[in-house]
Amino acid sequence: MQNSVHFILQGKGGIGKTLVSTILAQWIAAKDLVEDQQPLRCYDTDQENATFSRYKAMDVKHVPVMTDSRTIDPKRFDALMIDILEEDGNCVIDNGANTFSPLMGYLIENDCFSLLEESGRKVYIHTIVGGGDTLHDTAMGFVSTAKSTNVPLVLWENEHFGLLQSASGKQFTESQTYADNSSRVKGRIVLSARNADTFGADIKKMNTARLTANEVKESDKFNLMEKQRIKVVFRDLFEQLDKVEW
Repeated sequence: MQNSVHFILQGKGGIGKTLVSTILAQWIAAKDLVEDQQPLRCYDTDQENATFSRYKAMDVKHVPVMTDSRTIDPKRFDALMIDILEEDGNCVIDNGANTFSPLMGYLIENDCFSLLEESGRKVYIHTIVGGGDTLHDTAMGFVSTAKSTNVPLVLWENEHFGLLQSASGKQFTESQTYADNSSRVKGRIVLSARNADTFGADIKKMNTARLTANEVKESDKFNLMEKQRIKVVFRDLFEQLDKVEW
C-alpha cells in the first residue's frame, strides 16, 4: 500500500471511530515496516475527545480547528490537507462526531477527494455501522456518506452494541440500504463481540492505557493470557484487513 489516505467518518459519537483508527494505523504501520515505506502519518481532528492523539507510539498529530469562541472554522482543515499533500506516505485521519459535518462539508465543497486522487493518493472512507440500538442511526450515516461521496468505502461492523440485524432478524448486509451502496464497499471488517470478562476486559485495559498491540507484547503490566487474547484479536482483524480490495 502506497500513498493511501484513510478517513474514518461516522456522525454518531461513541461508535468506535478511534478504535478503528488505532487498529487500522497499527495494520498499516506493520505493512509499511515490511515494505520499507515512509512512516505512517496519523491525524486527530476531534476537538472534544482527542483520544487518538494520546497514543504516543503512533505519533498522532492533533489538528486544531476550533476557535477561541468554541466554533469550528472549516478553513483550518487547510492545514490538514496541505500536510497530507506535502509528503508521500500513508495517512489515517480520525474524526470526532463534533467535526463530522464540518469536515465532510469541507472535503466535498473543496473537492478534496479529487485533489488527493489527482495528487497520486488512493482515498478510502472507513465507516462504522453498529448493532443493537445504534443500528438505525449508523446505517443512515453509512447511506449519507456513501451518497455524498464517490470514493471506495470500507465497512466496519461493530457488534459490541449487539448484532447488526433488524427486529425481524434481517442482517444489515442483506438490507436494501446496504445493497444500494454495496458496489462501493471494498471490504468489510467485523469487530466481533467476544467474551466481555476476558477479551473485552483485556482490550479495554489496552485502550485505557493508550497502548498498541506491540507495546502490550513488551509490557510487564499484562500477563501471558492477556497478551495471548489481544494477539488473537489483532491477528483476526489484520487477516480481515489483508482481504480488503485496496
